[in-house]
Amino acid sequence: MYVSLNWLSKYVDISGFEPEELAEKITRAGIEVDAVEHLSSGLKKLMVGEVKEKVKHPEADKLNICQVDFGEEELSQIVCGAPNVAVGQKVIVARPGAHLPGGKIKKAKLRGEVSHGMICSLQELGVEGKVVPKAYAEGIYVLPAETPVGADPVEVLGLNDVVLELGLTPNRSDAMSMLGVAYEVAAILDREIKLPETTHETSSAKAADKIKVVVEAKEQNPLYAAKVVENVTIGESPLWLQQSLMAVGVRPLNNVVDITNYILMEYGQPLHAFDYDALETGEIVVRLANEGENIKTLDGKERTLKASNLVITNGKAPVAVAGVMGGFDSEVTEKTTTVVIESAYFEGLSVRYTSKDLGLRSDASARFEKGIDPERILPAAERAAKMMAEIAGGTVLEGTVVVDELDKTPSRVVVSPDFINSRLGMKISLNEMVSILTRLRFNVETANGLLIVDAPTRRQDIKIEEDIVEEIARMYGYDEIPKTIPVAETIAGGLTPYQEIRRVSRHHLEGSGLYQALTYSLTSDELSQKYALKKEETTRLLMPMSEDHSTLRQSLLPHLIEAAVHNVSRQVSSVALYETGSVFLGKGEDGLPNEVEHLAIVMTGKWVDHAWQGEHKAVDFFVLKGIIEGLIEKLGLTARVQYASTKQEGMHPGRTAEILLDGEKVGFLGQLHPKEQKEMGLKDTYVAEMSFKQLANVSVEPLVCTPIPRFPSISRDIALVVDQTVEAGTIEAVITEAGGQLLKSVQVFDLYEGSNMAEGKKSLAFTLKYFDPIKTLTDEEVVAVHDLVLAALQSNLSVELR
Repeated sequence: MYVSLNWLSKYVDISGFEPEELAEKITRAGIEVDAVEHLSSGLKKLMVGEVKEKVKHPEADKLNICQVDFGEEELSQIVCGAPNVAVGQKVIVARPGAHLPGGKIKKAKLRGEVSHGMICSLQELGVEGKVVPKAYAEGIYVLPAETPVGADPVEVLGLNDVVLELGLTPNRSDAMSMLGVAYEVAAILDREIKLPETTHETSSAKAADKIKVVVEAKEQNPLYAAKVVENVTIGESPLWLQQSLMAVGVRPLNNVVDITNYILMEYGQPLHAFDYDALETGEIVVRLANEGENIKTLDGKERTLKASNLVITNGKAPVAVAGVMGGFDSEVTEKTTTVVIESAYFEGLSVRYTSKDLGLRSDASARFEKGIDPERILPAAERAAKMMAEIAGGTVLEGTVVVDELDKTPSRVVVSPDFINSRLGMKISLNEMVSILTRLRFNVETANGLLIVDAPTRRQDIKIEEDIVEEIARMYGYDEIPKTIPVAETIAGGLTPYQEIRRVSRHHLEGSGLYQALTYSLTSDELSQKYALKKEETTRLLMPMSEDHSTLRQSLLPHLIEAAVHNVSRQVSSVALYETGSVFLGKGEDGLPNEVEHLAIVMTGKWVDHAWQGEHKAVDFFVLKGIIEGLIEKLGLTARVQYASTKQEGMHPGRTAEILLDGEKVGFLGQLHPKEQKEMGLKDTYVAEMSFKQLANVSVEPLVCTPIPRFPSISRDIALVVDQTVEAGTIEAVITEAGGQLLKSVQVFDLYEGSNMAEGKKSLAFTLKYFDPIKTLTDEEVVAVHDLVLAALQSNLSVELR
């Protein structure tokens, strides 16, 4: 919204304030002023001159040599290329030494002829081309004949004006008019407001005898008013009216149309002027359009209407799209002598939908969409009729033809001062609140300590108690709201325990040489449950993009293995990847799948490859198990995790183990089945998958540090011959139980299954470490405990010592 301060000063006294100071006050009161533009900026030493002579330039067909009178003894010669320059015109001249927005004017020679300045167009004065009247869009601007020679064009054109550009929020539709801004400024400055004069003379003929109004769609159009003005003369608007419109970004067209646009900007009430004779029927019927009905709008385009669009008709065919744009066939032209002024209330949602349907927005539709003031509809029509009588020489017929079923009851809000002060953290007195609301022209009463506020109809944004709080706050001054520090307990930022465990796990895996991968949560039906720790009901998309991404996964491994295949097929022979991500199991109480975070690993190729030292080691089961054991140790779960051989679909039958936490399966690790590897073009490939959620959510005893031992430990190595079916973990469990408190650690260091070993037998070697933290152990004490261990092994597992 553009606001001309010259125009604004007609309604409210703004003297004593510089434009920038006024803009600051408006902004601080809640309506942001985006820009302050001085229209005369860059204009100096311009004069009004009269063209006395004009001859063609001898060396240029498009140039004229003009002799211009400035009221001096001699005429000044100016070369002008404008096609519309003529003898007798009063024109704007920039003489040598004058300043224009484009720079300083100097004496020049054009094709051999001296030019003492230039005759100016409005664009050369800094006026935007889109608002310059069409008659002068391609040439110089011609001033009224009565303009005195030698006068200052800046004063004559009203360019000694300042325009404020307001950045309005959608709720402040009341400020989309000069009067709306005047109410705001009057409240800010605590000054009186002067409303435009609307009374005028009328003829004895009645408007009701000339035009009939019928409203069929009263829900969309509860109020419609029509006035008739006869004997109008269509012509150019007076200079003050043109300048007022150009200052706010509206292009002048002719006096009647300019008046309707002037009222639009003044009242915020859209008006439309019909050529009465073009209506043909002397009747206006407001109805919903027929589906597929056509109308040619003012922009010359044929538009097809929908049954939900509201139209103005002459009883037969549409002559305007209600609230959006008038019709081409009923527009005011140079031949118009009788005008019908339309002033109406069109329901905002209806206008918005129609505007969207037609792809057509206008200044009128923007205001109807946001809501207009019902109390200004009839005064705006009277104001327009008065101006048409004064400017276009028309005769206003008596009365207004009105269909009115519009509820104009103002919004009432009852609020207590305590409520307002509690929201603002202030202590504003009741009298001060009443004073602020009165300055805003709200009807306010007090009863039983409460404020009873009737908001004016122009302020349709006032509905609830908080709206009154806002009005009082912004007028009292946002700067006056006390600055307080929130009272709250300060908590240091950090990770949650689960996030901390996730980060520790990722650091360990990446420190072990694995790279993180991210794969799709969606997979095919075939792969959705492959390698799954638990197989539950799957979740399939209703409209999948492809069958390969149709079902939520229950294991991370299928896509992670695909990533390994992708790398190997591109000559990356050694791959070590991990992923932490969600799998989706069954359905919860809300009908959605249960989302559980898993951790998966895939490794193939070489684990160590030091060309310089000649050291090479391929990935194997124990490399993968060592990484997982390191992770389990980081999580503090070593004593609670066991590994047991198992068989699982898709996995090697002799190189697969399940991971048990407190006896419950939480994952598995092992080698892919040779058949699986061959089908995917992989060499020996090892994988693991664990329920990370289960591992991370286990409560762990806090880490306790112990001092470095003062006393030495004693180690004993034993080599045991056992059946091949006996697992090392089973032997370790027996040793640990029998060793008691003196046995501090048990570690496997050798496995032998070669020659000199009976069929079905194997040899396992262990190192046992004995230690007492309070004294030095004797050989006798160690032998006693060690003998107990050997006896337990022989009785429980029938082992033989090698």
